[in-house]
Formats: sequence, C-alpha cells, structure tokens
Amino acid sequence: MRGKLIFVAGAAAGYVLGSRAGHQRYEQIASGASKFWNSRGVQKQVVKVEDAAGQILPRVVTGLFHLVVWGVKKILGIQSKPKTTSTAARR
Repeated sequence: MRGKLIFVAGAAAGYVLGSRAGHQRYEQIASGASKFWNSRGVQKQVVKVEDAAGQILPRVVTGLFHLVVWGVKKILGIQSKPKTTSTAARR
C-alpha cells in the first residue's frame, strides 16, 4: 500500500511540474506560430491562394456534379439520349 501511495504522489508531482513546463513551451510555440502566420509574406501568399481557389472552385464543383450525375446514371442503367440534329438544320 505504501508503494502505491508513493507512486501516486510521484505521478502527481510529475504531472504538476510537467504541465507547468509544458504550458510555457506551448505558449512559446503558439506565439511563434502566430507571428509567422501574421507576417506580411505569409499573408500575401494566403491572398494569392484564396484568389486562385475562388477562380478554380466553381469549375471543380461543376465537374464533380457532372461526374456524380454520370455515376448515378451508370449505376441505375440510365442511358443519355444522344443529341440529334434535324436534316433541315444541317442544310
């Protein structure tokens, strides 16, 4: 019983001391990450990526929509009717 009590006391002391040091290190890392993220160079790149995504995203969504429709039709066995043109329109 005495061994268990000493073990629990040691574990508690280690937790308290470790969490204090861990919290300080966490604050240090978080501060550095925040400075990096908010730097001018990083924010310029963020704006470029957002602009590019804004231009590409609508095309990606449209393409995915058509792909899903095609897949559902294939699974259900629905065939698309080929587009026909009248002979009068060709003349």
